[in-house]
Amino acid sequence: MAKEFKRSYRFALRTALYLTLFLSLFLGVFLYFFFELNYIFLTTFVVICFFLSFIITQYRVQNFIYKRVKKIYDDLTLLESKSFVKQQITTDMATLTEEIDKYARDKKLEIETLKIREQYRKEFMGNVSHELKTPLFTVQGYIETLLDGALQDEKINRKYLERANKGVERLTYIIRDLDMITKLETGDLSLNIEEFDIVELIKTVFELFEMKAIKKKITLTFDIDYHKPIIVRGDKERIEQVLTNLVVNSIKYGEDNGTTEVSIENLIKSKVIVRITDNGEGIEKSHIPRLFERFYRVDKSGSRKVGGSGLGLSIVKHIIEAHDEKIYVESEPNVGSEFSFTLEKAK
Repeated sequence: MAKEFKRSYRFALRTALYLTLFLSLFLGVFLYFFFELNYIFLTTFVVICFFLSFIITQYRVQNFIYKRVKKIYDDLTLLESKSFVKQQITTDMATLTEEIDKYARDKKLEIETLKIREQYRKEFMGNVSHELKTPLFTVQGYIETLLDGALQDEKINRKYLERANKGVERLTYIIRDLDMITKLETGDLSLNIEEFDIVELIKTVFELFEMKAIKKKITLTFDIDYHKPIIVRGDKERIEQVLTNLVVNSIKYGEDNGTTEVSIENLIKSKVIVRITDNGEGIEKSHIPRLFERFYRVDKSGSRKVGGSGLGLSIVKHIIEAHDEKIYVESEPNVGSEFSFTLEKAK
């Protein structure tokens, strides 16, 4: 408290001291030459002069700083004026300068963050346009061809309709996934928390995509044989969606004759970590920080080698974070990738 008092009122104390010394010296000399020097009167004058000088100086300087600084804040909109009602401005200019510097740094950081977000927004809009444009043009092209006369040709009308239907399905995937991400971000998608066996759920996902893996000669396997169930807590349907996205991605980007391996390990007493590892093409480190953004593409060529809505990993991240859990990724080009996420163990 003493340190704060000294810092806050240093200017007023020094000014009061200088004024008191000057006036006392002047009064003492005046009394000595023209009147009788009265030490009691002089001492009383010194005390009264010091306190009055201190109070007047402190009050005036405070109001001076308040008005000037408030005007600067109002003009530059650095701070809301209402903040000055809650606390009084003192003569401690060092503290005031530190606060302004801190606010300026915060604003600079906020501006930089907004610039980054604006860049992301532009990329996102461009990616949305690209993702929607491709299937729309595909559907439009086939339908126009059918209307121009191909509809009467039984050899190609069904083929064109099937291709147009695939384009519509892709649009449906994108809209469905965007709707899910929006609900997850706004908290409108509630989770149905229950206890379930994560080992059995992984086996179910393996069975669903066994044929897809066989086409690329990729083996879906566990790291070891799990003979006992591992019971976790979470939304079973959403965690299945997480596993589906990660396993499907490992198949899409995995090398032919490769392996997708899943392991379940105890992280701490109340947590397990599920790892999905492949020996596919891998990901450059520069892409990893933005890997979970909507429509973010590692391949910037403008064409996708594989299908999908481009929203899978973003959905995965939102589902895991909705469970208050963490998701991690490690990858090395031409070696493979490992995606892992934590889950709460059932008590």
